[in-house]
Amino acid sequence: MSGPSSFTMLVPVKPPAFGKSRLSTLPDETRIALATAFAQDTIGAALRASRVAQVLVVTDDFRFATIASGLGCAVIPDGVQGDLNGSLVQAAHEAARRWPASPIAALCADLPALDPGDLDAALEQVPTDRAAFVMDAVGTGTTMYAAPGVDHFTPQFGVGSCAAHTAVGALPLAGELASLRQDVDEAGDLGKALLLGVGEHTAGSI
Repeated sequence: MSGPSSFTMLVPVKPPAFGKSRLSTLPDETRIALATAFAQDTIGAALRASRVAQVLVVTDDFRFATIASGLGCAVIPDGVQGDLNGSLVQAAHEAARRWPASPIAALCADLPALDPGDLDAALEQVPTDRAAFVMDAVGTGTTMYAAPGVDHFTPQFGVGSCAAHTAVGALPLAGELASLRQDVDEAGDLGKALLLGVGEHTAGSI
């Protein structure tokens, strides 16, 4: 198992102006504000987790880059435009260059109810010899992917990512982990996140 405060957490953030397209029933201003707030609350929870040593935000949005830097994160641009997994692999190599002793995890930026305790509980289970992941509440997607190092880091985010991660040998992590599984893609998901208790930025944007 990994030691306390050991992980480098990668958080990819799509420019909020283009994010959360499935919330398009909301006014653009509200949708953009929510996408920004979700990412802020996700990052804030990751920074408070005892098993996260540092957060590296991956984004091409200069406004959000400024916000992330203000939160205490390192920030780099997307490495491969239009390819989330490719960008994450490049970010993982950059993380390994900066913090060579740290295992690496990638976290979706739409987890407004994320509890640092759930994140710690998941990271505690990550093996030292293979990758692992947390499936989303629906059971088909992935909200977090982690590996002991870049040699094991082969993320498969996208449609059907739960099955894709399992197919390449990643371990599905156990436990309720309700706040870590509850990403927000649609309006109904936001309602479920609200029941769990969202962070201050999301609460202030609703």
